[in-house]
Amino acid sequence: MTDTTHAPSSPAVTTAPEGGAPARFPLRAAGVFALAGVVLAMLSTVHLAQGTAELSIGELLRAVLPWAHEDGTRNEAVAVLLASRFPRLVAALLAGVAIGMAGATLQSVARNPLAAPDTLGVNAGAYVSVVAVAAFGVSLPFVVSGLVAFLGGLAAAGLVLLVSRGGAGGPARLVLAGSAIALALNALTSVLLMLFQQNTVGLFAWGSGTTVQSGAHQVTTAAPIVAAGVLGTLLLAHRLDVLGLGDDPARVLGVDVRRTRLVAVVLAVLLAAIAVTVTGPIGFVGLSAPVIARLVARRVPGLGRHLLLLPLAATVGALVIVAADVLIRAFVSADVAISVPTGVVTTLAGAVLLVWLARRLRDGGPAATQARGARSTVRSRRWVIGVTTVLGAALVAAAVGALLLGDRLVLLGDVMNWWRGTAGREVSFVLDQRWPRVGAALLGGAALALAGTIVQAVCRNPLAEPSLLGVTPGASVGAILVVMVLPGIGVWPIMGAATVAALATFALVYRLAAGRGPSSDRIVLIGVGVSAGAAAITTLVVVLVSPWNVNLALMWLAGSTYGRDADQLLPVALALLVALPPALAGARTLDLVALDEDVPRVLGIPLSRARPAYLTLAAVLTAAAACAVGALAFVGLVAPHAARALVGARHSRVLPVAVLLGALLVSVADTLGRTLIAPAQLAAGLVTALIGAPYFVWLLWRSR
Repeated sequence: MTDTTHAPSSPAVTTAPEGGAPARFPLRAAGVFALAGVVLAMLSTVHLAQGTAELSIGELLRAVLPWAHEDGTRNEAVAVLLASRFPRLVAALLAGVAIGMAGATLQSVARNPLAAPDTLGVNAGAYVSVVAVAAFGVSLPFVVSGLVAFLGGLAAAGLVLLVSRGGAGGPARLVLAGSAIALALNALTSVLLMLFQQNTVGLFAWGSGTTVQSGAHQVTTAAPIVAAGVLGTLLLAHRLDVLGLGDDPARVLGVDVRRTRLVAVVLAVLLAAIAVTVTGPIGFVGLSAPVIARLVARRVPGLGRHLLLLPLAATVGALVIVAADVLIRAFVSADVAISVPTGVVTTLAGAVLLVWLARRLRDGGPAATQARGARSTVRSRRWVIGVTTVLGAALVAAAVGALLLGDRLVLLGDVMNWWRGTAGREVSFVLDQRWPRVGAALLGGAALALAGTIVQAVCRNPLAEPSLLGVTPGASVGAILVVMVLPGIGVWPIMGAATVAALATFALVYRLAAGRGPSSDRIVLIGVGVSAGAAAITTLVVVLVSPWNVNLALMWLAGSTYGRDADQLLPVALALLVALPPALAGARTLDLVALDEDVPRVLGIPLSRARPAYLTLAAVLTAAAACAVGALAFVGLVAPHAARALVGARHSRVLPVAVLLGALLVSVADTLGRTLIAPAQLAAGLVTALIGAPYFVWLLWRSR
């Protein structure tokens, strides 16, 4: 008997049993499937009994059995079952089977335990495609809508796999590429939801994944497609077994590696896209179901073969979604549970699983080193002064342009008159509304850039930034909770809640990553998992507390200066005044901390105190920036990189240049957002995401 398992970086493949024991393995495997089937049947029965209409299990059974009913009881129960509960249960089962099998296939193709429809951007690509069609008022049949989702998901997955070398670059590269592309696509989705609220009503909660159905049309249409996708994937089972041995052995054994990968990815994306079309993007089921299936397969020989592993992952996927649905309706009242997305529970569970997997990964990888080009750049003092001067002038020009441009063009002379207090009423009204937005963009961008520079230095990771480490999403949870529960409250309670939540999130990420030293890919991967959990909590807060006020949450999450006033500038201005001097004074320390673990200790720098102090400073800056510009992503990534490319790696030069670049980037993004489609507006976060995501992908591509 031979049982061969691989390291966590590649999927487990169990070899065929030998000797006289082969009969025992199918029996044990059958026992696993039987147990899973019994649990699924029990959960499905409970699922059918839950809902707004009070029907007991006995009444439901009498409704199913036509000879076991009295009077008109069966008619009412049948109506409830056919119109609501059966479609919802079937949707959960179909989505679980499709996503579970898709995730297992993607993990095998990429030989990466973190590959899934979420981490490959499939869900984000499918979601934005569906929202885009709905936003422009186009009503499509279900099959055509599924095709649109399939094309969007396939494009996103193809880009992620290209950048991550098909997953061969390691789990960190795969997750980072998928997270970057998903962030950009989600920002675009948020803007579409804000600009076309009437056409996209209800899609915010649907975007977190919900099994609620209006009738059985969608599930009956999707079932044959899912069945075809499952059958096609099972036909590849033997090839996936051989592919797990490695590309060269697979070629020797006659497997066309490239074609097998292509067909497998297309089938996996098809299954995930159909699931998105039926239930929305239910998060992390495609990650958790295959991981659970592989853990079971390690203990039950014979289940490692894909012919059994794929159905097991599909069954576990169905179990996860049905259980999540049951859990929601068990703890939330039936009338409220209808609006709570199932994906909130699965994302929270999947985020925990992602963190657990990230903690098990070995150190190393491309994220563990700084950008080589920036580190080797040496610039003269004259060059640095020239760059700083040019950036300062550009920042002044951007600020003036931001005052002049918008839904109404204002002349420079009008600005001067307004400054002297002699402008007309209309001009004064426009500029009184506009200047806080300009100030928020400048200060928020500067704070995020400073926070990003500190994070990248302390973590020794050029791909780290506050939004990827979970600090920005954590701050958003605190801020949105206060805004939703206590509407109209002042900026200081919001700032306090955002700061506490940001610090708590940072402490959690740092503590979880500190097992083998946080200066590695691990802290970023854990940050991605915590970010996903924070995003799920944010959605839950919005849906439960204020489902009619979704636009406010969307503006915050997309990153916008809309509706800012002078009071909201004060926290971020104070944070910058407090943080910038010690950061500049400690620039030499940041230089040493960014090198490795040993040099700072040899020179007497207490890393155990210096690292938490700097990261706490970054968390406070991020929370203050959230009060000014919301959950703005990628500024803390792009500005430090651009600064190092311009002036070299010394932090005494990088810090001020990054601050100027961050302020310039957000100011220009906000101005473009207010001008391009005036009188409508684009969130500044969309523009920064469209700039930052390609730059992030390019960094990953360059460091292959």
